[in-house]
Amino acid sequence: MAQLLIELFSEEIPARMQARGADDLKRLVTAGLKDSGLDFEDAHAYATPRRLALVVNGLPETQPDVREEKRGPRADAPEKAIAGFLKANGIAIEDCETRDTGKGKFLFAVIERKGRATAELAADIVRDTVAGLPWAKSMRWGSGRMRWARPLARALCVFDGEPVALELEGGIPCGNLTSGHRVHAPDEFDVGFFKDYRETLYLNKVIVDAAERKRVIVERATELAAAEGLELRDDPALLDEVAGLVEWPVVLIGNIDVQFMGLPDEVLSTSMRTHQKYFSLQDPRGALAPRFIVVANVEATDGGAAIVAGNERVLRARLADAQFFWDQDRKQKLGDRVAALSDITFHEELGTLADKVARIEVLVAEIAAFVPDCDADAAREAAHLCKADLTTGMVGEFPGLQGTMGRYYAAADGMNEDAANAIADHYSPAGPNDMCPTAPVSVALALADRIDTLVGFWAIDEKPTGSRDPFALRRAALGVIRLVLENDLRLPLSDVFAHAAQAYLDQDNTAVKAGIGALISEVDGKTLAEAWAEYHADDLYMFFADRLKVQLRDRGVRHDLISAIFAVKKIEGGLEDDLVRLVKRVNALSAFLDTDDGENLLIAYRRAANIVEIESKKDGGEHYHSRTTKFLTEVAEKELYEKFTEVDRKVIPSLEEENFATAMEALASLRQPVDAFFDQVRVNVDDVNLRKNRLALLFAICHTMNRVANFSKIEG
Repeated sequence: MAQLLIELFSEEIPARMQARGADDLKRLVTAGLKDSGLDFEDAHAYATPRRLALVVNGLPETQPDVREEKRGPRADAPEKAIAGFLKANGIAIEDCETRDTGKGKFLFAVIERKGRATAELAADIVRDTVAGLPWAKSMRWGSGRMRWARPLARALCVFDGEPVALELEGGIPCGNLTSGHRVHAPDEFDVGFFKDYRETLYLNKVIVDAAERKRVIVERATELAAAEGLELRDDPALLDEVAGLVEWPVVLIGNIDVQFMGLPDEVLSTSMRTHQKYFSLQDPRGALAPRFIVVANVEATDGGAAIVAGNERVLRARLADAQFFWDQDRKQKLGDRVAALSDITFHEELGTLADKVARIEVLVAEIAAFVPDCDADAAREAAHLCKADLTTGMVGEFPGLQGTMGRYYAAADGMNEDAANAIADHYSPAGPNDMCPTAPVSVALALADRIDTLVGFWAIDEKPTGSRDPFALRRAALGVIRLVLENDLRLPLSDVFAHAAQAYLDQDNTAVKAGIGALISEVDGKTLAEAWAEYHADDLYMFFADRLKVQLRDRGVRHDLISAIFAVKKIEGGLEDDLVRLVKRVNALSAFLDTDDGENLLIAYRRAANIVEIESKKDGGEHYHSRTTKFLTEVAEKELYEKFTEVDRKVIPSLEEENFATAMEALASLRQPVDAFFDQVRVNVDDVNLRKNRLALLFAICHTMNRVANFSKIEG
């Protein structure tokens, strides 16, 4: 079995594009091999700033021979039909056989194709791959038409140790040559197999494996830090980026001028990280140390002294700018900056950031009532200032410090500690791996911010479509779900959505009023929650249901069970909107359906629901709400009636007490009498009273089951 080795050598590819480029190279080449009928053992892709590489092991030397039979027209068909068949398959009449199929005599072509050499196929596959690699951003250079991430200088393609005859657009050199480090080993050398390729590149100051470069960086940085009694701060994203900037990592340690150590830790680390790609160090207590790690791409003859000095000099200038912003921002109280939010548009149809802050102040007070130990006054105070730091010079320079700087400035102004922390925390969680706030004021503010956004965009009909989500509404909904579930909050979403809608209406926002529609005039005689539900809530609930499916998928929870619970009506009316209660119901439903009784009762439910639906249509849509013992004639239906009456009395109290397991157990006891009913009782009898009474019994059973979960939503 043979090996295919590919390297695409170019100018420096941006670090953020390398891993995706290597994955796409592997995906496209291996797909091409499979489409050509070429099996292989394994494939591995690699990336450095200047090259993408792929090795495919265990390939056959030739493509398998193909033999296939194709039936053509009848033997006595017109000449044109026969000629067309021969031409389409590239054969002559002598290559055909005439066979009697029992339905007449037909021409059969036996086509045998000799498998092509794998090297030839590889050339075609690599050429198509290079032309079709889907870079997020690409460019053209020179007079050629090829587009690539950066100018492509050379391609290496070797099969079984020998160069493949490959031609690429624009006359790009192809063969078995590569070169090492741009500074230390720029000369070309030939390559046969991946083992030699990897080892020779290493000798020429190139580590081709990004994982290996990351390991070298971490190990050396940890050693340098430990020598000074310090620790390396974990920063996986920065590590990925730096490993994509160097082919031969040389790790060095530098000093931060003591005069800048009075800046907040986040300012120092963000300035170093964002502009200079430096790693931060900390002392054993976790405090930022006046040292930094820089990773160079060359081995300097002076041991890196000049590199360190140069980076220290650049860092001083960067931190001097940060010090200026820090000093200037603190000359104005954070509260005095709120008015400037009127000049910043949140969304052209949803008003300014000042409008958003005013709405959040109202909404956070409503939410605070559902967050244990939450001080509503502190929550309102935090809401008033939560966006004010967006007008500061520091956040203007480092947008990633929004919220964090607000906390520092608010604390400096003497704000309540919980409220100040909430200003920083309310942007969290920003993603699935981000910390979720647990402090009561922080939780309330984070919820208010996201819910205000969701309700507003729903009101103006700016919802995510397909993969398009320009306002990150999916992330906002996932944030709400995490905040509620991880803090075990009994938050009625319908009421909160309604209060958020009312906050928009109270601002007399024309665009939002148009989105909410008749809510303004129809609210009389209804609760605000009912009016909101009539226009937008159901759609927003289903959006949350979809996000919850994503959230619970990792726990092995079926998506249809979530839909079944989301569609349930609460005891007091309206859709189930308490996420904590909803998850409890989902877990109970999942456990119930894993039992034989649950599985069989689901089958019986579907049978009963189908019968009721069909017969209800025959009766002009009549529903069967009235049942009586007067028309019970069969033993099986009497037993089912009695058992159901007993179960019905248990289910509602169990649901009210949130004892969902008990409700499921009660339903499970219906399994045997329902089975007996369908075995022994005919529903559609001639006697109208008997028929309607039996349909009413089945309707009642379905209705009660749907109070526990909407079983019609369950798949399988």
